[in-house]
Amino acid sequence: MKTDDLIGFLGSSFEREPVRTSWMTRRLGLAVAVGAACTLFLALAVLGVRPGLMQGRPLLFLAFKLAFAAAVGGLAIRYLVRVASPGGESRVHLGIAALPFVAVAALAGASLTTVPREHWHGQISGHSWLECLVSIPLIAIVPFAVVTWAVRRFGAPTDLVRAGALVGLSAGAVSALGYSLHCMDDTVPFVAVWYGGTIAMCTLVGALLGPRLLRW
Repeated sequence: MKTDDLIGFLGSSFEREPVRTSWMTRRLGLAVAVGAACTLFLALAVLGVRPGLMQGRPLLFLAFKLAFAAAVGGLAIRYLVRVASPGGESRVHLGIAALPFVAVAALAGASLTTVPREHWHGQISGHSWLECLVSIPLIAIVPFAVVTWAVRRFGAPTDLVRAGALVGLSAGAVSALGYSLHCMDDTVPFVAVWYGGTIAMCTLVGALLGPRLLRW
């Protein structure tokens, strides 16, 4: 047998197979739950609950904000479970994780067409854009730390940039869930720009820190 044939045989014999994810799902799910509980406590302790939250329009937009953040977080955790296992990154398609952002951006564009152009700035910036810009990334530090620990403890990712991005994406989504209980702005463009933008910021930070924090 020639050397090249031997190498090819060995490579095909020991081809990597993704690790079973049920065990990883339970561990990372628990870590996310702990991070979410800490985030909720922090958001309520520092920011408090918005007055009149259970009334008509605020309650409707709370449901919308929660749905957006939950969709982002659900996809992030689903793919993080895969990428945290050796060989699992081949089954991760990050484009699908962007679908909630695309959907909320489309809804924001449609919403802006229903109001005069001079009102667009108020629809987008609202009254608390700066608070949102600062609060969501800061609150996300807690779930980011918890999920990073879980990935380091129970996982063995080989694509550290992608794993870090998914950790940041999940942390940003969890943080947005907590912040939504306090948020005073009820427009779709505000959610698209400031919720979507801050979660994307957390994702970028996670991708930058992943190679350093998730190395094993």
